[in-house]
Amino acid sequence: MSEWKVKVNNDKEYQLDAQKDKLLVEGEDLSLDLLDLKNGKYHLIFNGRSFNASLIELNNEEKKVKIKINNNIYDLEVEDQFDQLLHKLGMDNLASAAISQLKAPMPGLVLNILVKEGQEVAKDDSLLILEAMKMENVLKAPADLKIKKIEVEEKQSVEKNQVLIEFE
Repeated sequence: MSEWKVKVNNDKEYQLDAQKDKLLVEGEDLSLDLLDLKNGKYHLIFNGRSFNASLIELNNEEKKVKIKINNNIYDLEVEDQFDQLLHKLGMDNLASAAISQLKAPMPGLVLNILVKEGQEVAKDDSLLILEAMKMENVLKAPADLKIKKIEVEEKQSVEKNQVLIEFE
């Protein structure tokens, strides 16, 4: 059995359960006749009514779906049983925890600082170059951030876990 929580248009939430060959919505059997017309288009019959449906957008990473049923567009946010378990354990927002500092991953020498205070950077933008064990290591932004303060200077030696850059 698979369980999902689906939020529609950032408003109503529904609990879905898949059991063998049927789908339950809020515990009730959702009996529908579905025909895949290919290329993200479907025809379905539900409660004696005919509907045309199409998949407009699918974002697997964020678990978001945009569908069109007849002339209405619906934005769906899907949580599977693992997302729901993380939520119950209070671990669902760990990935969005605020990143406030970039620390040196190893002792080394700051060769080049590639950003300035107040600059906005995107995830994976290069921030600075740290030489360690005769190798140049490019340290990158862990997320979309704004540089608050640069705590080091070029040609400065740093220790492991020393704060290099602070973010807003």
